[in-house]
Amino acid sequence: MLIGEVARRSGVSARMLRHYESLGLLRPSGRTGSGYREYRDEDIRRIFHIESLRSMGLSLREIGRALDDPGFTPAQLVGDLIEQTRARIEAETELLTRLRRIDATEPASWDEALRVVALLQALGSPSEDARQRAALSSADEVPVPVEALVEAALSETEPNVAGALRWALARSGGGGTALLARGLDSPAAEVRERAVRTLAGLPGEEPVSLLRTALAHPDPVVRGRAALALGARGESEAIPTLVEMVVDGRNDTDAADALGTLAADAATADGIAAGLVAHLADAATAPPARGRLTQALADIPGPVARRALADLTHDPDPAVALTAGYLRRLRDGR
Repeated sequence: MLIGEVARRSGVSARMLRHYESLGLLRPSGRTGSGYREYRDEDIRRIFHIESLRSMGLSLREIGRALDDPGFTPAQLVGDLIEQTRARIEAETELLTRLRRIDATEPASWDEALRVVALLQALGSPSEDARQRAALSSADEVPVPVEALVEAALSETEPNVAGALRWALARSGGGGTALLARGLDSPAAEVRERAVRTLAGLPGEEPVSLLRTALAHPDPVVRGRAALALGARGESEAIPTLVEMVVDGRNDTDAADALGTLAADAATADGIAAGLVAHLADAATAPPARGRLTQALADIPGPVARRALADLTHDPDPAVALTAGYLRRLRDGR
């Protein structure tokens, strides 16, 4: 079979067949009397082998090794190809994400587009100062997509930069809650905490709704951060978790302050006090927890808290009795 016929049947151009021959990948088995290349069945099979290996991403040099080296084993090469392909996909995905974010800003000129590119690069800079400047400037100078700020906030380890990113997100008018919701379910504890901290600083009902859901999160840190944020917003759903934090000694001072803030009306104040008293009466509550619960009663107004402190002045635990007496005198202005 002559080269033109081979090209037609195989779909490989005559020029490429000659290129394969120049590299030593393909050697026609014979020549006609006129000197034309003549390809036999085994040559055609080799062409299809070459094309199959090319479709896997092998270079022509790697194809030559695969076809001519009797000791060649494909496993390592295929493994390398998998890693190379995965890396290429990740790089292309990252590029696509960056392009979409630039497009979302609707730049009116190349100058604007380049400023967005520069800011996105600065958010990923190894320099803490560069990242902080980028976060602070994103609120005013360049309209950076909220998703980029959220991703930066979820990965930021420096407290000052993280605070700047949360400030920029709050200034942006909200958004990015889907990414933050995924952050709450991250396998990494530090990412979960960054996600709930970021949600706590965002305005609007959607972040509040996610914070309410986070009250049932299996991670106590997430539950606690959500409860503190909701307590600061006057959300009474946070009360059971805040009481739990006092009992467990997790951010108990902040939790007690939040309970005091929530005890703005008489019914809520009495309900909070009743919850604290119930834990005080539980025999399973350890002495340190009873001391924290007693202290938490100090900022709760109303008759239930007042009676509880009076009763606690006779508590068998001297530390609790002493604390209750001191707090009772403070409440009475003595």
